[in-house]
Order: sequence, then structure tokens, then C-alpha cells
Amino acid sequence: MKLTKQIIFALIFGAIVGLVMNLYGENLFGYADQFVFTPLGTIFLNLIKMLVVPLVFFSLVLGTAGLGDPKKLGRIGLKTISFFLITTSIAIIFGIGLAYMLKPGTVGEFDLANAEFSAQEAPSMIDTLLNMIPTNPFQSFVEGNMLQIIVFSIFIGLALSYLGGKTKVVYRFVEQGNEIMMFLVNLVMKFAPLGTFGLIASAIGKQGFDAMRAMGLYMIVIVLTLILHLFITYGTSIFLFTKQNPLNVFKALLPAMGVAFSTSSSSATLPVSMNVAQNKLNVPKSISSFVQPLGATINMDGTAIMQGVATIFIAQIVGSDLSMGQLLAVVLTAVLASVGTASVPSAGLIMLAMVLQTVNLPVEGIALIIGIDRILDMARTAVNVTGDAVCAVIVSETEKAREERLNKKYNDDLYEQETVSL
Repeated sequence: MKLTKQIIFALIFGAIVGLVMNLYGENLFGYADQFVFTPLGTIFLNLIKMLVVPLVFFSLVLGTAGLGDPKKLGRIGLKTISFFLITTSIAIIFGIGLAYMLKPGTVGEFDLANAEFSAQEAPSMIDTLLNMIPTNPFQSFVEGNMLQIIVFSIFIGLALSYLGGKTKVVYRFVEQGNEIMMFLVNLVMKFAPLGTFGLIASAIGKQGFDAMRAMGLYMIVIVLTLILHLFITYGTSIFLFTKQNPLNVFKALLPAMGVAFSTSSSSATLPVSMNVAQNKLNVPKSISSFVQPLGATINMDGTAIMQGVATIFIAQIVGSDLSMGQLLAVVLTAVLASVGTASVPSAGLIMLAMVLQTVNLPVEGIALIIGIDRILDMARTAVNVTGDAVCAVIVSETEKAREERLNKKYNDDLYEQETVSL
């Protein structure tokens, strides 16, 4: 809790310092950002990123080997993917609904004539599926291609599980590697408050109050939707599937949320969120090591909310009334794109370009929201990371309940056989 309080204080203090410097000391901010804020944030971000690839490899290999039964791996995979797709669909529906209620595109004057944005072509679902298999695993590690690393790690884990005693030395090496990574995570987290302060002060100072004020209602809609999704979708899921108090789960996840908010990267937050899930929420390493790296790669509920709100926002600016069929197309395209563009940089903007093209809205409208997207991306990432951890908790509890049912059935059958024999 001491670290959690330090991170929250750093977030608030960094935001205040950045905003004050932007309003009253632009010249001073330039020096402070160059020599203090950016170095602090970059050092922390690089320290976290340094651990991501080896942590994902060791933990996922260990987790897959620990699951043992391929049927169990398939069952957990199906639960995980289903949770991600369903919550992403709910997220974008929330975003569209709230955007229609508050109408952010009808407040203020927005000029699309001078807006310029060139849409990058996103990979198709087929290309994404084909590219999941690494032709050179070492190249995947160097490039940080998370989907390929995940697939390769699962294969290694299955091999260790199947070969058993023949690979005891390798299994022990992976165990020790995972222990080293978790130790380093705890070590790096001691620097988290300083890094968080630098990242937030830099981001808020660069964005400026004018940009946020001009797009105020758009920002409010997205932040409000993120909060609703967090408490309604995730909170209800936690209560229904685990019978736990959602507030206790969210409280335990505060350090991971803080790091996610400051770094704007689910992958960079992965070491922290996995540590919290395993040590504070009692998620088995085997499940946490499988669910959370996969979620950091393909689960984008926060980004899906942005898709829905931004689409309606731009439609309202140009005076376009979207039909029910077009709205369904927005939902479907955004959900599928959340997996298809998983490993692409700036995936959120690429996804939004795809969605706008699907319903014939001007892609140039993205230029209007780029200015304040960095700040909103921080909030989106915090929600994405929370969703990954919540999924891990739910999968863990449902697997535990299944084991208890099977054990009870086994004991009942055994008792019945003994009764008959007597």
C-alpha cells in the first residue's frame, strides 16, 4: 500500500506540475522536460520494457508446462478469448450509447477542411493469424513481436510438459529465470513513483490546457465510458463469477493501473500487473502467465471505447446519421480489428481509420483528436490492464470451482462404490 500511495501521489503531483508549467512557464517547462521529466520517465519506461520479453517467455513457458493437460490449456484459452471478445463488444456499445446521449460533436466548431491524416493499411485477420507463427524465434525476441513470442513460448511449455523428467534441468532453468524476473520487477518498481511523475508531468505539460478545453466534452464522454465499463462490466463480472467484492480487486490493482496510466503501454505494465495478480489476488502463476500476456497483446476494451465515441463524434461533426446497420458494422469491425492490429504500433489510430472507412466517414477527422489522444490513451491503457487482470481472476476462480466439483463427484462415486461393496 505504501508503493500504491506513492504512485497515486506522483500521478496527481505530476499532473499539477505539468499543467501549471504549461499555463505559466512554457520556457521553464522546456528545460524541465528536457533535463528532468523526460529522463525520469524514459529511464523508468526502459527499465520496465527491458524485463517484458524475458518475463513473458519464462512465465508463459512455466505456466503452459504447469497446466500440463492440453485440454486444460484449450479450455482456459477459450474462456480467455471469449471474455476478451464479449467485454470488447460491450465496451464499444457503451461508447456509442454515451456519445449519442451527450453529443460531443455538436458542441463547438470543428474544421475538417484543414485536417490532414493519412490512414495506414491494417493487416487482415488472415495475415495476423499467419504471422503468429515465428519463422525465426530469435528475430521475434529481438523485435519484441509479442504474438510470436507467446506462440513460441506455448510450444516450449507443451514440450516440457510432455517430456516430463527428461527435461528437468531445462524446467528448473525456466523456474529460476522466472524468479529472477520477478525479483527484478520488484526492484524496478521502487523507481515507479519518480518515473510516473516524469511521464505525467511531461505528457500534461506538452498537451496544454487549451487543447483539452477545446475537446472537453469528447474527453468527458470517453473518460465517463471508461469508468462505467470498469465498474459495470468488470465489477459485475467479478461479483458474478468469483463472488468477491470488486472494490477489493480494483484496490489491489491500483499499482498496475498507476503504471499503466503513466506508461500508456499494456506490455510495459505486464511485469507489474502479473506480480499483483499472483501475489495480491492469488491467481496461480500458470493461469496468470497465460492470460495476462495474451490480454496485453489482443485485449483493447479501452481502445474499443475510443473507436465508438470517436466514430459518433466525427459523424456528428459532418452531420452524418449512421443507420443501425452501420452501427453494427462499427461494433463488428472494431472488435475484429482489436485482434487484427494487436502487434501494430499506434494500433488505436489504425483501428479507428478502418472503422471510419467502413461507414464512409472522413478519415481526416482523426487529426482532430490526435492532439489530446495521448492523455486519453493513458486512461484507456489503465482499463485494458485491469481487464486483463480481471480475466485472470475469473478464469482462476472458475477453474478452481471446476476442480472442486470434480473432486466432490469423485468422492461421492468412491463413497457409493464402498457402500455397494459393503
